[in-house]
Amino acid sequence: MEEAKTGLRQSFGLKMAIILVVSSIIGSGVFKKVAPMSEQLLSPSLVMLAWVLAGIIILFGVLSIGELGAMFPESGGAFYWLEKAYGKTVAFLYGWSCFTVIQTAAIASVAYVFAGALGTFIDLPHLSPHLETFTVFGIIQPFDNIGAKVITSLLLILLTIVNIRGAKQGGLVSQIFTYTIVLCILVVVALSLSSTVGTFSNLTTSSSTYPPESFTTTFGFISILVVAMRSAFWGYEGWIALGFIGEEIENPKKNLPKAMTLGIVAIIVIYLLANFAYLYVMPIDELINSLKADKNLIAAVVVVDKIFGNGGALVVSGMILISTFGCTNATILLSSRIYYAMSKDKIFFKGASKTHPKNQTPANALIYQCVWGCILIFTGSFDLLTDLVVIVGFVFYALVVGAVIILRYKNKDMTRPYKAFGYPIVQIIFILFCIVLIAVSIEESPEKSILGLFLIFNGLPFYYYWKAKNQII
Repeated sequence: MEEAKTGLRQSFGLKMAIILVVSSIIGSGVFKKVAPMSEQLLSPSLVMLAWVLAGIIILFGVLSIGELGAMFPESGGAFYWLEKAYGKTVAFLYGWSCFTVIQTAAIASVAYVFAGALGTFIDLPHLSPHLETFTVFGIIQPFDNIGAKVITSLLLILLTIVNIRGAKQGGLVSQIFTYTIVLCILVVVALSLSSTVGTFSNLTTSSSTYPPESFTTTFGFISILVVAMRSAFWGYEGWIALGFIGEEIENPKKNLPKAMTLGIVAIIVIYLLANFAYLYVMPIDELINSLKADKNLIAAVVVVDKIFGNGGALVVSGMILISTFGCTNATILLSSRIYYAMSKDKIFFKGASKTHPKNQTPANALIYQCVWGCILIFTGSFDLLTDLVVIVGFVFYALVVGAVIILRYKNKDMTRPYKAFGYPIVQIIFILFCIVLIAVSIEESPEKSILGLFLIFNGLPFYYYWKAKNQII
């Protein structure tokens, strides 16, 4: 009886679960990433190929982890799945990495884009040049772009309060914003494809500098394609998050894998339509030159500006406000359940397992997440963080999908309400791709990869302390 009072409430049906998948993914990637991908690949067809391949890889992952979600529908998702397959140490490293970078950095980064879009409508304050250039350890600039950082932090605090007050309230916010942003994207796509500005020849015309020098070797081509896909994966980040709230979903053994699959398929279709529209309207050389002129370019702004004139920036900035608000909210809601689950297992800060006495939400886990997210905001290294989210995330995504294979042997007789599609071929392809992405990232960005490994393993002293203190075997 006590568990019913202190546990989490089943608040989400299938429809809301699908909405949470979509809202936790659509953030800034659909608007921004086509520009750097175009600069890397120099070909519209290859850019679209990168989005398609990234979507297929993510779908392979979703079709795999649906089996785990149906078998173990506890809150914490991948944290519990990894524990069942590999033991507590690997599970802890995943949960700790989510706290230090994978989830909190994603929240901070998406919320920061919200603040940047808000800056289109109002002038955000700045401090004196002396304070803005002040650094800690030569890399952290806590006072740079202070107005945007304050707005970002306030957004995290506001949405944390909303989610403490009730999971349904947080879900309702996601529902409203998801419907709105999907409608806005589809309207922009329709207007782009029906305008006289665009032409199908833009989709078949490569850059004047195509092909890149590295395309002369097979390895060079694969490396650049994988790096471009890494940008696309930032657009898909959050695909695994629904598993974090398994015990809050009605009939999770049926609804969890179904919501994951339907949500990801919807996202893939929306992304392909949006990027097709961008490349239909904007010749790739024009897009690349715009990027060189302004590294903060938002591709969607340039495209809509070309169709509608100077008002386009306001239109797209409004869309980005909607999408990043909804994505930040959904990610806050979903991610906090990992730390709640870890604390229940006594391998995280003790207070994180306490739920709100009235609302039955993981209030303390939400607060811890908010505090660390605000600290990340003031580091100022958001471009670094988005790459780290993908690099570190794919280390564990490979392990999670590998858990499907391992548990087929460890728990042969366990009931599987849903069986992974294409077993084991689909799972092996996903794991091999993760290895390739990590290897390419190490070769292309060794500093980021080393930092990523540090953020994974720097939690081990905490783990061994909690393990000894709580006498965990």
